[in-house]
Order: sequence, then structure tokens, then C-alpha cells
Amino acid sequence: MDGGTQYNPRTVEEVFRDFKGRRAGMIKALTTDVEEFYQQCDPEKENVCLYGLPNEQWEVNLPAEEVPPELPEPALGINFARDGMQEKDWLSLVAVHSDAWLFAVAFYFGARFGFDKADRKRLFTMINDLPTIFEVVTGTVKKQLKEKSSVSNHSSNKSKSGLNGGQPKDDDEGLVKEDEEEHGDTLCGACGENYAADEFWICCDICEKWFHGKCVKITPARAEHIKQYKCPSCSNKRARP
Repeated sequence: MDGGTQYNPRTVEEVFRDFKGRRAGMIKALTTDVEEFYQQCDPEKENVCLYGLPNEQWEVNLPAEEVPPELPEPALGINFARDGMQEKDWLSLVAVHSDAWLFAVAFYFGARFGFDKADRKRLFTMINDLPTIFEVVTGTVKKQLKEKSSVSNHSSNKSKSGLNGGQPKDDDEGLVKEDEEEHGDTLCGACGENYAADEFWICCDICEKWFHGKCVKITPARAEHIKQYKCPSCSNKRARP
């Protein structure tokens, strides 16, 4: 299990880096590794928690035995609700508790190492510039993506890329700028980071979430031969009661 004794970030930048690492791990558990996460949250097990680790990994484990624990603990017993609600609702619930835990850990470090008002504000601003895990998992911040993608020049093959082999022609500048504005608030369903014009993206035909090609290991060349793209989460889903 994650131990706070081996890793103690002491500056705003270090705490933010710790926050991003843990956040990336939890997003991975709730998106690209969702099948494995689902299986590990067996309601027959004891109370378990979802931990995000600073190295962008995740684990499902029992809570710390010591009282009080070294670090704030995540929500306890997430596995008990797994089969009592729709999977998407359960994942959303875990996402909300994960967001709360990440804030608790970040500001625990801030309090422990004496961050002043300016440091706390700077840390909050850096954290708040990232979408929450809940927003990434539910797609809350991109409800209009479907309408936008229907008018995108890249919707024909359900992918998009800002790479065009050089500077855009004068008559294409408006279209490129418009496309960047349309997708500026688009978030990767795997890592939760924003759209950038120089990165290849692909959209899942099932859940309609967008992903960095590198996050789902899809290249532009491979995408050309995919008639219907399914993201890792949709590919791994099976019928569940």
C-alpha cells in the first residue's frame, strides 16, 4: 500500500507533481484499466480502497492499520456498492471520492510543511486548472463534443490530428484555428489532459470519448484501417448483471 513515509513532497511544485501522479493512476483505474479494477473490487472481499500512487499507478488494497494513518485514507469499502448500482454510476461515485482524497492528500502535505496563504492559493490554482477525475470519467466537460465533431474536418475517420507536414496554407488557417477552438476543451479519456493541435487523437465509436493516440497505442496509419474504433474500456466490457 502507498506509504507517506517514503515520499514527502515539500514544495508547491513537488506536491503538485505528486497530485498529478496519483490522479493519473486513479484515472487509469477508472478508464483504461477499468476491467481489472472492476474485478479487484469484489464485494466478497473486506473493505478496500482505491489508491493512486505518485508513479502514475494504482492499487486496490486494505486501508492502513495504524491510527491515525500517515496520510489521509481514501473512501473505504468501495467494493460493497459495486453490484448494487449501474457500473457507470459506481465508477462516477468512486471518481468523486477519489477527487476528495486527492485534495486531502495535497493539502495534508501543504499543512505539514507549512505552506503559507500564497503557496496554498498557488497549489489550488494549479490543481484547479486540471479537470477532476469525475469530469474525465463522466465526460461532463465535453457534453457538446458530439455536435462539434459532426462539423470537424476530421470526423470522416473518427480521428483528428494537428500534424500537416508544415505550416498551414493561408486559406486553411481559418479552418485550423476554428478546429483548435472547437476542441480546445476536449479531454483525453485516458490521461485527462487537454487537446493539443500537434497530437493525434481518436474517438471511440461506442462511448464517443476522445483519446490521445499514444494513450491507447493507436497510430494515424493504423487508424486509417479501423472501421469502428472501440476504446480499451468498451472493448473489455462484458455483460454484467
